[in-house]
Amino acid sequence: MTAKEIRQTYLSFFKSKQHHIVPSAPIVVKNDPTLMFTNAGMNQFKDLFLGEAAIKYPRVADTQRCLRVSGKHNDLEEVGIDTYHHTMFEMLGNWSFGDYFKKEAIAWSWKLLTEVYKIPKDQLYVSIFEGDEKEGLPRDTEAYELWKQYVPEDRIILGNKKDNFWEMGDTGPCGPCSEIHVDCRSAEERKDGKGKDLVNADHPQVIEIWNNVFMQFNRLKDGSLKPLPAQHVDTGMGFERLVRVLQGKSSNYDTDVFQPLIQFVADKCGIAYGHAEQTDIAMRVMADHIRAISFVIADGQLPSNNKAGYVIRRILRRAVRYAYTFLNLKEPFLNQLVPVLAEQFKGVFDELYLQKDFVQKVVLEEEVSFLRTLATGIQRFERYETKDAIDGNFAFELYDTFGFPIDLTELMAREKGWSVDMEGFNKALEEQKNRSRAATAIDTEDWVIVNEGNDTEFVGYDDFEAETEILKYRKINAKGKEQYQIVLRQTPFYAESGGQVGDTGRLEDHSRLFSVAITDTKKENGIVVHYADTLPTDVEGKFWAVIDEDKRALTEDNHSATHLLHAALKKVLGTHVNQKGSLVNADYLRFDFSHFAKISDEDLQAIEHIVNGKIRENIVLKEQRNVPYDEAINSGVTALFGEKYGDFVRMITFDDHFSKELCGGTHVKATGQIGYFKIVSESAVAAGVRRIEAITAAKAEEFIVNQSKEINQLKGLLKGNQSMSAAVQALMEENAKLKKEVEKSILAKAGDMKQDIAAKAENINGVNFIAVHVDLPNAEAVKNLAFEVKAMVPHLYLVLTTLIDAKPGITVMISEDTVSEQLNAAKIVRELGKEIQGGGGGQPFYATAGGKNAEGLEQVLIKAKTFL
Repeated sequence: MTAKEIRQTYLSFFKSKQHHIVPSAPIVVKNDPTLMFTNAGMNQFKDLFLGEAAIKYPRVADTQRCLRVSGKHNDLEEVGIDTYHHTMFEMLGNWSFGDYFKKEAIAWSWKLLTEVYKIPKDQLYVSIFEGDEKEGLPRDTEAYELWKQYVPEDRIILGNKKDNFWEMGDTGPCGPCSEIHVDCRSAEERKDGKGKDLVNADHPQVIEIWNNVFMQFNRLKDGSLKPLPAQHVDTGMGFERLVRVLQGKSSNYDTDVFQPLIQFVADKCGIAYGHAEQTDIAMRVMADHIRAISFVIADGQLPSNNKAGYVIRRILRRAVRYAYTFLNLKEPFLNQLVPVLAEQFKGVFDELYLQKDFVQKVVLEEEVSFLRTLATGIQRFERYETKDAIDGNFAFELYDTFGFPIDLTELMAREKGWSVDMEGFNKALEEQKNRSRAATAIDTEDWVIVNEGNDTEFVGYDDFEAETEILKYRKINAKGKEQYQIVLRQTPFYAESGGQVGDTGRLEDHSRLFSVAITDTKKENGIVVHYADTLPTDVEGKFWAVIDEDKRALTEDNHSATHLLHAALKKVLGTHVNQKGSLVNADYLRFDFSHFAKISDEDLQAIEHIVNGKIRENIVLKEQRNVPYDEAINSGVTALFGEKYGDFVRMITFDDHFSKELCGGTHVKATGQIGYFKIVSESAVAAGVRRIEAITAAKAEEFIVNQSKEINQLKGLLKGNQSMSAAVQALMEENAKLKKEVEKSILAKAGDMKQDIAAKAENINGVNFIAVHVDLPNAEAVKNLAFEVKAMVPHLYLVLTTLIDAKPGITVMISEDTVSEQLNAAKIVRELGKEIQGGGGGQPFYATAGGKNAEGLEQVLIKAKTFL
């Protein structure tokens, strides 16, 4: 069976068992502060397990794209080294939300593996939870008795809490699990009867293939376990491992999941796969990593220097490093794998195929940038001075700044006969991780239930206030600030989503005499959470939830303008334009979109003209709620890549032939409310992504008024009958002429100086030493002076100090034939720079430094002589 057939067989099997087949959620997680990426199939159903959302389908199955490269589930360093770890992988899963439980889950998993996929029964082992006396958890005898119907008892393994008790996190739903393992060793090897002993022992041929988790408990903050109101089943089967087993391969990378990519690399670099360990690892890393990189970019997350973007940049750089070091691929190459991958997943995950050109462009630009950084890091390494060992902090600098993996630093060090201070490196790495954890740590208490129920009814599309009651609340501590999260039964507050910021406002008691401020509104795991610095005195009473109407109205202006802008961009630039991110608040809008070139002034004017034309038309909003997703898509609506849409969606239309988008945000009732739209900037965000920032309504009016004031002030200053542009042009020409005259004067002054400076040379042990302070207006003049003195004085060691615009500076010049270990301009200038509280660098014969303590200049001239 091919990989595609294996995937479809799984979905068809569970569809026959009345499971609703759902699409994979985006790999980039939104509305969950505890996760950056989807790392398990259950993530998109977390709110159902927590009982915080209504269950539409009690039985569900899917194949979910997952990523495990950070936090608790971090497989990155094993990827490519062994045969079965991956960054991105597919998890086949079937779920029961309060419907079937252990009996059906176990029976169906066994039937699928042994009767449908026809895996020999004598290659399978199962494990069940052995219990934990300390936690008061009993052995899962129910699962044990059920498995006895299918496998001999000597193939049922008792597993500890680490292996057979699954937990979502430090708190939340959890329960015992039952794993299925496959012994992939040859028939001859299996005769040793040791298969059972190799389960969970990291044997590369005895692997876990499927995990059935039985959700029975909720872990509270104090560590105690509370039974869930309903029992659930959460299963996950590694797709890549399943394909390996069914295709009879000894490695996941030998299957048709990875071989098209690996063979493409092998053909291009002229090195056969299976030829040598290091080159094989490099090809596996590239084949694996391009999957993670491509799908994350396709889901809307661009490489960057923080959070999820930084993780993807690290993965990309790891792949490039392996290609550069072991496959001799010194030019950008990784991006060429994107079309191969996109074709492979066509018809399965079409979002990549539809964006393959954009994704390839982003990867290419990242490669170009990193290859430059890599070359700089190698130069930095080559200049490092040691006799025996690389300092741990320097190794960490190479890792953190230049993207060197520690194994590359160790490899380069070994070639020079050096070792690496791994203890120092690991300490610096751990300190960085601690800083990162501290910056994002959120300490949450358990929810305090006030009234029964979990579903919040959002009424904010139609109402600005609502009578309501508190369902639950909890205290949180984020970055040292204590706040409360409050969940209401009804709310007009829009929760931050789709780029639109959350509403603010107040929660008034029923008498409207007292209130607490709502400072933000967000959605977490499907529930609307209101943030407040304090709680109402009586949390059990009735309340009025009231939003800030002015802020909402201005935010709506900007959100609706964003839709008009998106449509105008497609009209002017082309249909390739797709939204890649947005921010909509009361002050301005920011819109990121796919486009590969700077937008001309003429096109910006055209875009602005179209949007303002639609505003003047005063188009009435056409809002359609609860539209079946397929019906909406077939109508030609614009849907965003990387968004998770349900079976029913909301359509926002401003003119059926202009702007029609799926959107959950709030909007103006008619476009005339926006007033006016003004683009204030256009710039690049990343490879293939541009950004427009714009303002509307009162902010746009304020902008025009200020521009008009500034123009009138300029007219007053120019005091002429000619046009402003002509007057400014004349001033610029006059300024250029004066600059040339000033430069001539400076050169003449420097020319006079060089004779006096050269005459001050003091011969010390054959070196002509000069150290003086010079009065020149810019750094270029100082540099010219230094080179002219060098041309006049042989065996020169020159130190010049300056004070330009109140900033102290140092210039060191040394004749090439005089440069030595002791007389090295770059080293000297770094030492002298300490006297002015600054630093610098350069070449052995010429270097400069700047600082902020002018009082230290005199000491610089004294200290300069000590290097002789």
